[in-house]
Amino acid sequence: MQKDFSGGTGNEKKVFTITDVTRSIKELLETRFANIWIEGEISDFKKPGSGHFYFTLKDASSQIRAVMFRYNNQRLRFAPEDGLKVLVFGTIGVYEKRGEYQILIEIMEPLGLGALQLTFEKLKKKLEAEGLFDKERKRPIPLFPGKIGIVTSPTGAAIKDILNVINRRFCNVHIIIYPVRVQGIEAPEEIAKGIEELNKMDDIDVIIAGRGGGSFEDLWAFNEEIVARAIYSSRIPVISAVGHEIDFTIADFVADLRAPTPSAAAELVVQNKSNVENIIRMYNDRIISLCRNTLTIYKNNLQFLSEKRCLLKPLEVIHDMYQEVDEYLERIKILVLNRVKEGTLKFDTLNNAMIYLGPLNKILYLNDKVSDIERRLISNVEHYSDNLRGKLNILIAKIDSLSPLSILSRGYSMTFILPERKLLTSSANTSPGEELEIKLSHGGIICEVKKILNGEL
Repeated sequence: MQKDFSGGTGNEKKVFTITDVTRSIKELLETRFANIWIEGEISDFKKPGSGHFYFTLKDASSQIRAVMFRYNNQRLRFAPEDGLKVLVFGTIGVYEKRGEYQILIEIMEPLGLGALQLTFEKLKKKLEAEGLFDKERKRPIPLFPGKIGIVTSPTGAAIKDILNVINRRFCNVHIIIYPVRVQGIEAPEEIAKGIEELNKMDDIDVIIAGRGGGSFEDLWAFNEEIVARAIYSSRIPVISAVGHEIDFTIADFVADLRAPTPSAAAELVVQNKSNVENIIRMYNDRIISLCRNTLTIYKNNLQFLSEKRCLLKPLEVIHDMYQEVDEYLERIKILVLNRVKEGTLKFDTLNNAMIYLGPLNKILYLNDKVSDIERRLISNVEHYSDNLRGKLNILIAKIDSLSPLSILSRGYSMTFILPERKLLTSSANTSPGEELEIKLSHGGIICEVKKILNGEL
């Protein structure tokens, strides 16, 4: 129930809660803007784990929040993304928790391309990027298939066209039909399963998957990803035969061969029997002619060889060859002996030169030189050692003459203050009663100071 939001009269104040105001605004918006179409560009698109869509619709100057719940967006045939312009149908409402108004979308269509065309282009780009369309992986169609599998509707015009063409061109080919729906929601899964089931049979050489002509929507089953991946995974070569020559589906790009029509697929998969028979007869005649010519050539060669001396008198030829071999052996023997003599002479010459200039003579010469250097080095070291020893003795004598102990031997003494044993150099540094230690050349004396003499000696 909508509340009255007039300001009141006199001194009376009407106070409302935020919830009351928000709910009233929500009721007004949902009543005023129910079931409307809005055109805009998707921005900030998000799809959380719940599967709901949350995004912003904007134009050149304004924007509105938008929500499309999973039970509505599951029916979409395209994937929304930022920057895509769309036309949406829904109702304006308010998200009470944040007080934001938004549109609850029930239907969404892309602007420009139709939904099916957009889905077609996006899936085509995706599968092409994954390598499903690569020419390198496409396999050749067998020239003479023994058994052909066909995945199509058993009641459509396509199967009739295929069978008529095959029976006309090569009537004894074995055909297995896997009946499927080629239009509707269940069709893609049935087509994919048909391809998978035929792959479980060991003796099928090629598969034709297709249907007759129709609108873009009618052919849509062959644009589904499940069908494309079934064709890609097939170990048996697959011919796509969907619609007319101007129609293209995802299955056409993935298949090993695209046929513009089902009838064309039948013509591509089997050869014309009469043409094959004519070719076989032609090759048969060529083989017979070739064999006859070859036999004639061999006969002439045999006649020519039969007149040769080596065949008429083979022992004479062998004896002649024995003599030639003996002559060659004698020549080789003489050449070898001459080469040996030349080699021996060169060896003796080089050996004498090597003895004269060889390392042994150089080693003896260098050994004498080293011995001479060794003698001279020892002599120099002994002379230098004697000089150093004399200089050392002089320095020892000088040090000994300057030693305090040497001075003591000449009648001098050294006096220390006890107990620190500090050297006494002046009478001013002691006082009567202190103990002194007098160091002499031999031994020492402990004495006590009786009197200080300040005069000079």
